[in-house]
Amino acid sequence: MKVLVVGGAGYIGSHCVRQLQQQGHEPVVLDNLVFGHRGAVPPEIAFFEEDLGNRAKVADLLGAEEIELVMHFAAFAYVGESVKDPLKYYENNLGKTVSLLQAMRDAGVDRFVFSSTCATYGIPSEMPIHEELPQAPINPYGQTKLEVEQMLRDCARAYGLRSASFRYFNAAGAAADGSIGEDHDPETHLIPLCFRAAKGKGPALTVFGDDYATPDGTCLRDYIHVDDLARAHIAVFPKLDEPGAFLYYNLGTGTPVSVREIIRSVEEVSGLKVPHEIGPRREGDPPALYADSSKARRELDWTPRFMNINETVATAWEWHRNHPDGFAS
Repeated sequence: MKVLVVGGAGYIGSHCVRQLQQQGHEPVVLDNLVFGHRGAVPPEIAFFEEDLGNRAKVADLLGAEEIELVMHFAAFAYVGESVKDPLKYYENNLGKTVSLLQAMRDAGVDRFVFSSTCATYGIPSEMPIHEELPQAPINPYGQTKLEVEQMLRDCARAYGLRSASFRYFNAAGAAADGSIGEDHDPETHLIPLCFRAAKGKGPALTVFGDDYATPDGTCLRDYIHVDDLARAHIAVFPKLDEPGAFLYYNLGTGTPVSVREIIRSVEEVSGLKVPHEIGPRREGDPPALYADSSKARRELDWTPRFMNINETVATAWEWHRNHPDGFAS
């Protein structure tokens, strides 16, 4: 299919563009480059620097490019910032998604794949997290993602929109060939922060709490390789043949990894020491978050290929080692 990848110059979106190419689809990228990188998009891919909130231009693009399906990765995703400036997140993550869906209706495009988050669950009542647990976000970022999911349900009923939402856990790693990777500013993800500290390009890593009820006292998280995420987004395409399809899936490995284990893995893979210090717990950090992804495995015939954290960290290290200044290097 011909697929519009909104946010296709960002971390997960750019990896999805590569996967689409490899599987014989024709991706087209729309990105405003606020957080994305032009260098993350192969030069042969049609690229449009535009804001997804521009309904008329997006509708024209959908029609002119004969788009059959839209994948939506564009969002603000800093939890702390969302608490300090919630209207910024509601305007961008929710309001501009409304505009995008309206543009799709204008152009007659009715297939939609959405980048959601495990943050929609808030602090879950049990582990691992399965899709039928209550969704009760504890920050505006998670709430905006949940609002979009609910909007997609309503659009399925009213207009026959076909959609799939993927609730990610911790995206990690880089393309196996080292061509693209993770380049955020500001960077908040643990693995890149470990590399920065190890290479002396940033401050010592702060471990937020070491007194949790976990095996080593630090938080447990589920690190899913970015290429595994991308493959799932494409595996869902055949499920969107039914009018009004409203689908949702967790994406994770189901294997919890602690902060200390990530530090050890980075040290083993890179051969560098990660200077770190113990800080206070962060408010709202659950001791453990990890996925039950059996629904995606069962319905999409999808299985994560990167189950060993060292393998995931190794792909990230290859990117960071060869691109010390991100896409600028």
